[in-house]
Amino acid sequence: MTKKKTFLNVLLILVVLAFFVTPLGHYGKIFLNRLFSFSPDVIEVSKREQLPDYNWRLKDAEWNFFNFEASRGRVVFINFWASWRLPSEAELSSIQSLYEKYRGKIDFYIITDEERPPVEEFMEKQQFTFPLTYLIIGDRAPLEIPKPPYSYLIDKEGFIVVEQEGIADWNTSKVHGLIDGLLLQ
Repeated sequence: MTKKKTFLNVLLILVVLAFFVTPLGHYGKIFLNRLFSFSPDVIEVSKREQLPDYNWRLKDAEWNFFNFEASRGRVVFINFWASWRLPSEAELSSIQSLYEKYRGKIDFYIITDEERPPVEEFMEKQQFTFPLTYLIIGDRAPLEIPKPPYSYLIDKEGFIVVEQEGIADWNTSKVHGLIDGLLLQ
């Protein structure tokens, strides 16, 4: 009985070490973040705030400036993320699925304030194809610029329908139904 108990204790220690020290642990943490992420909460209609304006200068994946004004009158999904933040990495796969379903129907702003090389390497490694947007630090924005991950879903009239702090699962029937409804308005 003592040998069995010792074996189980050693095995438990090895599993814990693997979780914190090896790449297996990284993937385990990603899995746990995804496991405990749920659909975001929708803001009640009477409590929704409208964007003050669409005047917001950003950069695209080629580092060209553009203005958020192009999204006026469209449904918009915005996500602030960072390649070095594990919750962001865990959330981005559901955003990729959402992008594949709604590409061309809604505008996607997957925003980071990082430099291009690490972001491009991360995107290639993860095989993400959603459009990249780079934040211009110090420029004014119509939204609070939060610590990532943080997301907004905005309707055609500029009302914030979802404001999600932290990780969420964006590829659910609840989110799809919400977006489909917003597109019909």
